[in-house]
Amino acid sequence: MLKRCLLSRLLSALIILSSIPAHVDGHESAQCICGAHSPGDVEIGIMLPCHRKVTALHARITPESFHCSDFDLESFVKSLAVIHEIEEINAARFLPGVRLGYMMCDTCSYASKALQNVGHMLAVNMSLNVKCDYTDFRPRVKIIVGALYSEVSIAVARLLNVYMVTLLSGTSSSPELSDKTRFPVFMRTIPSDKHQTKAVARFMHHFDWNWVGVVYGDDDYGRAAFQSFLRDADVNSVCLAYQEVVPHYLDHAHSMQRIKEVAQRIRSSDAQVVLLILKADLVKALFKEMIRTKTSRTWIASDSWSRNWLLAQMDGINEVGDILGFTFIAGKSESFDNYLKNLTATPGGYNHFIEEYKNLRFNCTPECFSDKPPSYCPEANILKMKSENACNIKDPQEQNDDYLVTALDTNETLSNKIAVWAIANALKNLLKCDNSSCLGEINFQPWKLLKELKKVKFKLDDQTFFFDDHGDFVSGYDLIMWEKDGQHRRFQRIGKYHISDEQIKLDVMNITWLSTTNATIPQSRCSAHCPPGKMKKILNVSCCYSCIQCTEGNYSDAWDLHDCKMCPNGTWSGKGWSQCKPRELSYLKWSDPHPITMMSAAAFGVLLLLAIFVIFMVYRNSPPMKRAEVRLSCVMMLGLAVSFASVICFMGEPSVHLCRARQLMYAMGFTLCVSCILVKAYRTFLAFLPFGRITNRRLHKLYKPPVIIFLITILQGIICLLWMIFDSPHIDRTPPPPESMKKVMQCSEGTTFIGFGIMLAYIGLLALVGFLLAFKGRTVPQEFSETGYIIFSMLMYLFVWACFVPVYIINRENATTVQASAILVSSYGVIFCHFLPKCYEAIWESKTDTLQSILRRWRARTNPDFDSEIEVGINTPGMSTLSESSGRISTSSTTTILRSSGTLSNVSLTDSGVVIMPQGHNVSPLFNTPGTEIRQRSRSISL
Repeated sequence: MLKRCLLSRLLSALIILSSIPAHVDGHESAQCICGAHSPGDVEIGIMLPCHRKVTALHARITPESFHCSDFDLESFVKSLAVIHEIEEINAARFLPGVRLGYMMCDTCSYASKALQNVGHMLAVNMSLNVKCDYTDFRPRVKIIVGALYSEVSIAVARLLNVYMVTLLSGTSSSPELSDKTRFPVFMRTIPSDKHQTKAVARFMHHFDWNWVGVVYGDDDYGRAAFQSFLRDADVNSVCLAYQEVVPHYLDHAHSMQRIKEVAQRIRSSDAQVVLLILKADLVKALFKEMIRTKTSRTWIASDSWSRNWLLAQMDGINEVGDILGFTFIAGKSESFDNYLKNLTATPGGYNHFIEEYKNLRFNCTPECFSDKPPSYCPEANILKMKSENACNIKDPQEQNDDYLVTALDTNETLSNKIAVWAIANALKNLLKCDNSSCLGEINFQPWKLLKELKKVKFKLDDQTFFFDDHGDFVSGYDLIMWEKDGQHRRFQRIGKYHISDEQIKLDVMNITWLSTTNATIPQSRCSAHCPPGKMKKILNVSCCYSCIQCTEGNYSDAWDLHDCKMCPNGTWSGKGWSQCKPRELSYLKWSDPHPITMMSAAAFGVLLLLAIFVIFMVYRNSPPMKRAEVRLSCVMMLGLAVSFASVICFMGEPSVHLCRARQLMYAMGFTLCVSCILVKAYRTFLAFLPFGRITNRRLHKLYKPPVIIFLITILQGIICLLWMIFDSPHIDRTPPPPESMKKVMQCSEGTTFIGFGIMLAYIGLLALVGFLLAFKGRTVPQEFSETGYIIFSMLMYLFVWACFVPVYIINRENATTVQASAILVSSYGVIFCHFLPKCYEAIWESKTDTLQSILRRWRARTNPDFDSEIEVGINTPGMSTLSESSGRISTSSTTTILRSSGTLSNVSLTDSGVVIMPQGHNVSPLFNTPGTEIRQRSRSISL
């Protein structure tokens, strides 16, 4: 009994797997090629694979029939969706009086097999005659729905171009098929892959993946999709770490070896994201290798396998990592699910594919589950569909269940459903159908349906559908993620890609990633992000770079900028800055401490001069003031006051007028002061140094203080005038150093600085001459001259300005401060070294010194061996003699009185014409009688 049961099961299995037809009449001889048929007034061809491959293809030599294997459950369901919609249209009498039929042929995922199917579909009276003109060609099949893969559609469409029979696909997405010059008969109810690759690139950019690997099949679909992705990846700043190609057919002799090589390449790369543009069986082989080597990555699926149920159910699928992909817009159909639960062939037709499925599902074959299954048994993954109650079922063909609904995702059949309804709406227009009948010719030429299909626009499930100029739909994509479902995966929609605006909109914001076990997004970058303040320096590809800081005057205010931006006018940035700031204008502001200090010093200097002026006026008749020449001293004070006032022009924001005014004020003021000092030094030089009579007379003729002061000052004025005309001071426009955020606003003393240098050199020359004249008369008693004061004041001036020149040249940023400080120091030097000692003498001087003791001390210094008394003869009205006890006498050297004969004029005590005659060792005695005339002398001065 057991042997009989096993024999019965073996015979039934052999009958199922055999492809030899049992019919011999002409009408049904096509069953060896096409496995399902339902007659109708207008027949639609269905060209989808119900098997995954053609067996022993590499060993095929003779043109025998193709033997297919590996039942493709998902594609089988897609073909059932087309049949179901045809039956729904017939049941709804959408085309009154017209019945739609179908002829379904299995392509076995092989283009040559599909071309063989075309011959059977288009055969008229079992033959396909060769003609030159097929305009009136009227085959039984008016349109073909298919194929599943672009590789097959490209081959079939080229053949159908001859007959202008439409090929309408719901799955072939290659961009090549949008070329209407090459494929005028091809149309599809899905978008072109050019949109899918844009979606994938945008998706990678959205998750910040710019370093990815790509593996694609060596077929028309794989190559075209890869080239399209290259263009879109470049636009979205995505770079390829590697690109690998594998034979598109798994039975290829080197396929498995190549898959192992690709797997090794994936493992060795640091790219964590891999895009797979492959058929499902190649992906399965690659995933097996990944599971074997325990390699986990983030995988991006193309539409060819993004919803593949067998892959989602394979063992160890949870070990490969995260899987995401784009699918065509899907939709649930309750009527189709009910159809699958009660699966049966269309009345009046046959469907061997349904029979094969039911045998695989419900036929009892326990021997196929043994350790050594017979050769006729299907693969292990096909055996998984076997029902647990298979051995309890008497007739598998009468059995049904909900396996296809629960095990597969029936939502993805929407594109095939839309394809059938597009055909029905085009037929309604072509056949001129109304609510009761269709008046058009039933046996029409196929090209007429193609023409009508291009214009069709219809509504289905509250959505409007139509074809664009390329024969494509532009509906968009669903973004799905393969979520963990126990030991397997399930498909979860997480977003959508809109073709119109090329934007991805996520429905799930916090995605749980398997690779990170939380919401942290996996990283796949060649280089880390460049923060604001830095820019990319590309190394070998655009995604691999080093981050370098922006240079001065440039900035980057965003992440990953390729170039730093230049700061706009009026702003600046330091090295590595993320923004530009206005450069701080640096000048001597009124509110800053340093300018306040200098202004206070200048104001104090003016007040000090005012106090000195008052003292000079009050004590103008005192001997020290008479020796200091009050009038000359007042002129000096005026010059110093102008110099102090020039410091004000150094403060505040500079302008051209201030730049010129401050230099003119200082030049004229200090020149006036130094010219007066020079006159004083010249006076002492004339009075106390020995010269011959002729030389003395000539030098005395030159001694004209007002003229000297005027000429010296006017010469400085001429220098300044020429300076202002030819190279006047202006605002310095020199840009600041790159590293500085300060823009120093200061005056430039001319383009060449020649005028500025001559002006200072002229004052310095006057000071040097005055210093030399005073230094020559340094032995003269201080009571008779101001040589000491002149020496120290001029020495200080020369020292200050000698230090000023190198400091001014080196420290140009602080040139304004340096010059203002030099003016203050040199002006205070004159006050403290020249005026304050005079004030001290006028207020607190000793009353004990007499003219005779003064002269004695001076003579002792000039000639230590001389001890004789010096007598002075003075003709003073109202006074008979001048004794030592008469105290100090007033001496003045304003004028030296000489008569033409060489004799002195009579002077009084209060006059300025007192004559002093220092002699050598043999000095004639001085007479102290009134009116005494001194006959022998070597020099005379007035006191």
